[in-house]
Amino acid sequence: MQFFDTHCHVHFQAYKKDMDEIILRSLERDTFMITVGTQSTTSRRGLEVAENYRGLWATVGLHPNHTCEQEFFDDQELGPQDSEKSQNPDVASGSLPSDLLPPTSSLPPPKIKTRRETFDIDYYRSLCSHPKCLAIGEVGLDYYRLPEGGDQAQIIKNQKQQFRLACNLADEVDKPLVIHCRDAHADLVAILDEYLASGRLTRRGVVHCFTGTLEEAQRYVDRGFLVSFTGILTFPPRKGEGKISPLQAVVQALPLSSIMIETDAPYLAPVPYRGERNEPWMVQFVAQTIADIKGVTVEEVAKATFENAKRLFGI
Repeated sequence: MQFFDTHCHVHFQAYKKDMDEIILRSLERDTFMITVGTQSTTSRRGLEVAENYRGLWATVGLHPNHTCEQEFFDDQELGPQDSEKSQNPDVASGSLPSDLLPPTSSLPPPKIKTRRETFDIDYYRSLCSHPKCLAIGEVGLDYYRLPEGGDQAQIIKNQKQQFRLACNLADEVDKPLVIHCRDAHADLVAILDEYLASGRLTRRGVVHCFTGTLEEAQRYVDRGFLVSFTGILTFPPRKGEGKISPLQAVVQALPLSSIMIETDAPYLAPVPYRGERNEPWMVQFVAQTIADIKGVTVEEVAKATFENAKRLFGI
């Protein structure tokens, strides 16, 4: 039985001291990985790391939170002393409801300061020629974390412009997109529809770390995109939600052919490791949760999601 962690960040600062150990442990536990870039430096670095391992690939892209300067707290990263490598604010402290966050440390989390980047299409095009580069991403829209006091309309406009540049490149080099979307599904789907209507983005892509509604998920599936789930899926329902959480209900309704699994490591460690640093091999707990929800075997989930990943990324 093989697993495919389709979205992790094993080249991030959280693994500075033991990156090779983490990668090897996951490979030894039959887990392939895609390590995802979020800005110019981490995109290049991901490819450099992937060169050294069979079963590890990379993507290149500009996360929407890196399209403007901002500061936020992140309890997984090392802090602003290495700001150019302080990346992936998907689930930084405060970005999820308090009951979804891991236990907090007694020490204050380091504050991350991002620098503003633009999607340099020539630079990212040059990275795409690397044999280990599978996709453009993570790219997209994020309206959850917008800098306070800034011109938010202009910031959103710029995010859309940068996302369109990424879509242009994905279409040009014929690679799928790895999409980050938070509180912006309607706008993001509208942009995708512009491209799809003109016959572009034929490789489609995946919406990573999906936490939206079934209706939102179905919009992507209807357009030929996959949706991917993280350790959030393993979190028990909150009070009043019933036997399964709303996110688990989304998985219950979707066919396995539309689903992939991921860790988003070092973030979002699944139950029973919640609150700890995540590792790619822990994606098996996401697979087991999907199996439990759907009433199938974990082997079936592992096989289906593995094949979905191979098909989407052309492996």
